[in-house]
Amino acid sequence: MTHPYTYIDPNAWIAPNVKIDPFTVIHGDVQIGEGTWIGSNVTIMDGTRIGKNCRVFPGAVLGAIPQDLKFNGEKTTVVIGDNTTIREFVTINRGTEDRGKTKVGNNCLIMAYSHIAHDCLIGNNCVLSNNATLAGHVTVDDWAWIAGVSAVHQFVHIGQHAYIAGGSLVSKDVPPYIKAVRNPLSYGGVNSVGLKRRGFELESINCIHDIYRIIFNKGLNTTQALEFIDEELPASDERDEIVTFIRESVRGIIKRSTKGSGEEE
Repeated sequence: MTHPYTYIDPNAWIAPNVKIDPFTVIHGDVQIGEGTWIGSNVTIMDGTRIGKNCRVFPGAVLGAIPQDLKFNGEKTTVVIGDNTTIREFVTINRGTEDRGKTKVGNNCLIMAYSHIAHDCLIGNNCVLSNNATLAGHVTVDDWAWIAGVSAVHQFVHIGQHAYIAGGSLVSKDVPPYIKAVRNPLSYGGVNSVGLKRRGFELESINCIHDIYRIIFNKGLNTTQALEFIDEELPASDERDEIVTFIRESVRGIIKRSTKGSGEEE
């Protein structure tokens, strides 16, 4: 159902049961999947692909060209997965020739006034709270949560099930399963509450605690810590995910907080 005060370019592909409210503008190279609702005063620009059963609230702008001086008009996209909610005045820019797309996965919640820049890759089940801002080329893995008024530097990688505290400045990679807190941003313990909510067994959570105690509390440098983990701790999906993430980190990972001696926030 489309309101008569809405403009839809005739070249756009809109599934039959999409609902579009008044005063929204949809450009030509756009695809919107079935069951999706587009609120009023939304602008959806060329290159935007929206999945099924999404909700896009008033004022959002999706698919605008990158805010990147190197952008030269190349054909790129914004891809939004299924069942994702995009709240008021969110902006998501399309990619550049680097990755060719900006992607937000399935079942995500992007809260009001958040910005996702060009070439960001957001996994499934992620949350960006109000005013979270991602610079270009950021990667956010599944189930990560970035709290409000946080700013993430370009090319940063945030691991799965990580939690970034509100108001954070994120300039280093944040490994999986942890809380990142304080200023400067530091390791604040394992995200135990989030992991329990998502069905992780206590044995797995304890294993994650053991790994990060070695990395942050044992007095080893990163290379030594990873070698110790490989040699002394039994293999598990969580161990392999953490070790691989840290070994592949380009920007380097956040450090342990210097405030106090405990590992928890």
